[in-house]
Amino acid sequence: MTGPLALVYRGPAAKPAGCAEAVAGLLRGSPRGFDVRFVGPREQLRLTGDVLTTAAVYAQPGGGTLERGYRRMKRHREEIRSYVAAGGRYLGFCLGGYLAGATPGFALLPGDTDRYIATPGATVGSDGDTIVEVRWRGRRRYLYFQDGAKFLLRPDAHDVDIVARYRGGEIAALAAPFGAGRVAVVGPHPEATPDWYAACGLVDPDGPDADLGHDLVEAVLA
Repeated sequence: MTGPLALVYRGPAAKPAGCAEAVAGLLRGSPRGFDVRFVGPREQLRLTGDVLTTAAVYAQPGGGTLERGYRRMKRHREEIRSYVAAGGRYLGFCLGGYLAGATPGFALLPGDTDRYIATPGATVGSDGDTIVEVRWRGRRRYLYFQDGAKFLLRPDAHDVDIVARYRGGEIAALAAPFGAGRVAVVGPHPEATPDWYAACGLVDPDGPDADLGHDLVEAVLA
């Protein structure tokens, strides 16, 4: 039996190559057994409101800078907001997390985003590929990281599931309601595959992190 449909954006806002495919692999490996399809300007499925309504989850992968990514995605802002508000699920990784914010972005979060590396006392100080320490559900874990977001909450934010924090306490991953739907975002990359680490000469101290990615999927579906 085919599982629920998950749509993963693949296109110019998800560069370099491999970002969308890694998210697709994470979703395919989820206990939910998703039927994963790519959506984008050069895919068989285009990113439209009608296509979004068929999906249990829409995933926005990592990519380049927020400014460049939003220029590519702002035409879809209202379609994505309407989809989530009506009960859809938005899953954002790195750039996808930034895009869930408001300045600029889809304004799906009960707050906004900022660069973790710009935080005083941040454990990562450059935008290069590296590994970052987080507390995921209170447990120390290490994740692939490349200039990911921290998430900022408004004082009136409520019903927020804080999934992970950076060492200094800044929010690294969360899930929250938006209308009748739900949003889950993460700054680091729990979807990163072993070749990501190998290409940068990195070693993951605690091994594969797909369990964390699957936890984030469950948080958005809660």
